[in-house]
Parts: sequence; C-alpha cells; structure tokens
Amino acid sequence: MARTIGTYKSYNFTDKDPIIDQIRTVIKDEGARYADIHEQSGVAVSTLFNWFNGDTKRPQYATVMAVVRGLGYDLKLVRGAKVIDLNRQRKRA
Repeated sequence: MARTIGTYKSYNFTDKDPIIDQIRTVIKDEGARYADIHEQSGVAVSTLFNWFNGDTKRPQYATVMAVVRGLGYDLKLVRGAKVIDLNRQRKRA
C-alpha cells in the first residue's frame, strides 16, 4: 500500500514578510537609525528603506541576519515553549 506525504501550507502573507514587521519593532524599541544599522551590519540604508517603505516583500535571510545581529539580537527557532538554539547545536556537531 502506497503512503502519501502530507504537505504543509506555506505562510501566505498578503503584503510583506512578517520578519519585516518584527525587525521594524526591534529598530523602534532600540531607537536605532538606519545609518547606525548600516554601520553595524553593512546593510545599505537603501535596503532598509525598501524593506519598510519600498517594494521589497521578501528580504534575503543573510541580510535579515546581518541586521538582526548588528542590532545585538539573534533569531531562534521555537517549538511551543521549547527554544532551539541553533548556535548551540552547531557546537555539538
């Protein structure tokens, strides 16, 4: 008997990737300026502007991580109440 694999529905956002809103919130909470973020992350000010005010809908992961880490944060995968620290798992491997 053949088995089928169920597929997950992908997140279907209507305007922009939700990570843009999350980063916007962090920037506002930190009181950071685009110029400061550029200096700390190497990401162009125009890229940041396009995320928040322009046509960019899906920023590249590497660029997101550069900004997040430049702000002193790190992204983690979370399952329920369990935090999966990717950096810690890499050290074990």
